[in-house]
Amino acid sequence: MAMGNKDFNPNGAIPDNGNYFGIPLSPDEAALVLISAPWDATMAMRAGSSYAPDAIIEASRHVDFFEPMAPYSWRKGIATAPVDYSLQDMSHRLRADAARVIKVHDDIGSSAFDHLVYERSLRRVNEASLVVNDNIYAQSKYWLERDKIVGLVGGDQSTAYGHIRAVGEKYGKIGVLHIDSSCDLRSAHQGFEHSHASVMYNVLRDIPAVESLVAVGVRTFSPEEWERAASDSRVKLFTGQSIWSRHFEGVVWATIVDEIIAELPESVYISLDVDGLTIECSPHTGALVAGGLRFPEVVYLMCKIIDSGRKIVGFDLTEVVPDMEDKTDAMIAARMLYNMCCMALKNHPAPDVL
Repeated sequence: MAMGNKDFNPNGAIPDNGNYFGIPLSPDEAALVLISAPWDATMAMRAGSSYAPDAIIEASRHVDFFEPMAPYSWRKGIATAPVDYSLQDMSHRLRADAARVIKVHDDIGSSAFDHLVYERSLRRVNEASLVVNDNIYAQSKYWLERDKIVGLVGGDQSTAYGHIRAVGEKYGKIGVLHIDSSCDLRSAHQGFEHSHASVMYNVLRDIPAVESLVAVGVRTFSPEEWERAASDSRVKLFTGQSIWSRHFEGVVWATIVDEIIAELPESVYISLDVDGLTIECSPHTGALVAGGLRFPEVVYLMCKIIDSGRKIVGFDLTEVVPDMEDKTDAMIAARMLYNMCCMALKNHPAPDVL
């Protein structure tokens, strides 16, 4: 047990100390470090995921620690890196610019003034997105260089780009398991070059370490995205439509999971947009699409990845939009985040520190 942590009791009341799950460890002490990205400037529908890290930290105090599929893996340590709230401030400051750009693209209620300042507004948001990418990349790289597993809590899914870049540089060759309602393979969306709808396009274009992108549960596509996926041998789709059709025909989830895992290399990065889950898991997220994977299906998939001998070398959880009254989104996200941490730590050789 690490010095200073002897009084931590996972069976008792979890302290409100500003850390995910209330775990009283510094990042230097833990095997896994969680970084946060409170940014969602380019969200076109329902914004609010910039508030997700704080909401999930609060909700995570109510997560019970024993996970039967990865028992006691939390003892290796889950730590919280300081949240950079300058990202949140910048996101909120640029919402007006982003809204003006979106209005011009939608051409609904846009004014002459909106058109006049469109280019400047678009440039400000795109330049800020690059700053966010670099910020997350630097945070991730710092802890990866110290041999930590690093998880990211968004924010919208565009924030995953810098993290995937850093993980790719660390491990050389990785496969991305992308759980989402959409492929995120648009070359740009509403003019935004680094939006949530373009993140995997940018990953495939810019990060040579990504040798496979396995998209699971995706069920809404633009023609551009479908054609992009079909034309790139690195991309493998397990669409929501095909998964449910096979279920209806009697194919069990375990068989589909084996097929998914066969497409992944030894080092796996998991990118989980909560709208990849069924709607009851994230009723306030910005993109509501019927269908999706059930919570236990995702946990089973992650467990089987580890049981196959593969490693989870990084992950992100994004697009959670917390609600002031209904705590469903934050509570389920906190539980999913805990499962992601436990699975990443399950076969990790780090010693117990708690």
